[in-house]
Amino acid sequence: MLSFAGAGCSGGGGVIMNGPSPSRVRVSGPLAVYAAGFCEELSALGYSARSAAGHLQLMAHLSRWLVEISLGPGELTMPQVERFVQGRRDGSRVHRSLTLRGMQPLLEHLRRIGVIPAFEPAATSSGYEAVIEQFTGYLLDERGLAASTIVNYRAVAGRFLAGGRWESGVLVGVSSESVNSFVLGEATRRSSGSLNTVATGLRALLRFLHAQHYISAPLVDAVPVAPSWRDRGVVRALAADEVVRMLQSCDRRTGTGRRDFAILTVLARLGLRRGEVAALSVDDINWHTGELVVTGKGNHCELLPLPVDVGEAIADYCRDGRRNGGCRTLFLSSLAPWDGLSPSGIGQVVARACQRAGLAVIGAHRLRHTAATGMRAAGAPLFEIGQALRHRHVASTALYARDDLAALRVVARPWPGGGR
Repeated sequence: MLSFAGAGCSGGGGVIMNGPSPSRVRVSGPLAVYAAGFCEELSALGYSARSAAGHLQLMAHLSRWLVEISLGPGELTMPQVERFVQGRRDGSRVHRSLTLRGMQPLLEHLRRIGVIPAFEPAATSSGYEAVIEQFTGYLLDERGLAASTIVNYRAVAGRFLAGGRWESGVLVGVSSESVNSFVLGEATRRSSGSLNTVATGLRALLRFLHAQHYISAPLVDAVPVAPSWRDRGVVRALAADEVVRMLQSCDRRTGTGRRDFAILTVLARLGLRRGEVAALSVDDINWHTGELVVTGKGNHCELLPLPVDVGEAIADYCRDGRRNGGCRTLFLSSLAPWDGLSPSGIGQVVARACQRAGLAVIGAHRLRHTAATGMRAAGAPLFEIGQALRHRHVASTALYARDDLAALRVVARPWPGGGR
C-alpha cells in the first residue's frame, strides 16, 4: 500500500492511485497524462487519500466522457461541463450528489496548466447586465468600496433592474412607487439589519442611474429608511461568563480548536468585524512592536495594539495549528484545500462555539458589541471606544452608553413635575 503524499501515481496508459480506501482509480483517455500532476496538487493542498481518490475518479469519468463524445480537452466549455454533470447525476445513483462546485478542483487544475480554456460568461439578451458592470466599476473606482460590499450592492442592483423596462438606453417606469414597492417586497423576507443593507445599496444604485442619465429624476429620497438595531433600547452584548464559556468550548489540543480560540479572542477583545478577521494576513502582525494592521470599511488600513492574550492565542495557533503552505491568510480552513476562511466561515466558527457552550446561536457582530460594552464598563470614555472600534461617527459609539444609567443621568434634563 502506497502512501498518498508523492506516491500512488504512475504514468503509461493510465494512472492508478492507491490509498487507505479500497478504490483503485485508473485514468485513461485524453486526461491520463495530467493525472499525476493532479494527484500531486491534491496532496499539496492537503486532501486526504480518500478525498483525492474521489477527485481522480471524477477525472477518469470526465476523460472517458470526452472520448465518448469525440471532444478534446481544449474544446471543453461550461455548457458541456454542465451536460457532463447532469448526465452523470441522471445515469448513476453513485453520482447523484455531483455538482459544478464539486468539479471545481479538477477544472481549476486543468485551467491552470492550460489544458482547458477559461470559461467565458454566457452572453445575455438584456441590457441591464452591462449596466450592472458599469455600476460595479463606479463602486470600485469612484466610491472605493470593499469587495464584499460591492458583491452585496451588485445583488441588489440585479434584483431591482431585472424587472425594469429599457427603451433607447433609458430605464422607464421607475418611480417613487416602484422603489418603495421593491423595498417593501424585500422586507417580507429579510431581517431589519439585512433590509438596511438593501436600502443602502439601492440608494447607491439610484444615484448612479441618475448620474448616468438612465433615469430622469433623483429617487434616492424615495427609498424608505429601514429600521435597525440602533433603534432598539438594549445593546446586544453577551455576559462575561458567556464569552468565557464560548472560549472554553474550544478544544485547544487540536489545530481547529486553537484556530477557533484565536478567532473568538480577536472578536471579543478587539471588536473586529467578521470580514476584518477573515481579511487578516500573517503579514499584518508585527510581533516586535505588538501591533496589528486591520483593513476596515472602505479598505482603510489602521494600526491597532495587539493585547498580550490576543497575541498569545494567535501565536499558539500559528505555531501548533496553522498549516504551512502558500496561503498568507491568517485563519485557514480546517479541511482541504487550506484556503483562508471567508467572513461567513468566521460566523460559522462563532455559531459552533455557541452550540458547544449551550448558548443561543449569535452572529459574530454580537462579540463586537460585547467588546464595546466591556470597555465602557471598565470606564473607558466614548471617544476611546470609538477609536478602538474605528467608528467614523460619534453617534455610532454613543449607542453603547444607552445602558449606562449613571452616565446618562449626568446629561439627562429634569422632567417637568418629576422628582429627581
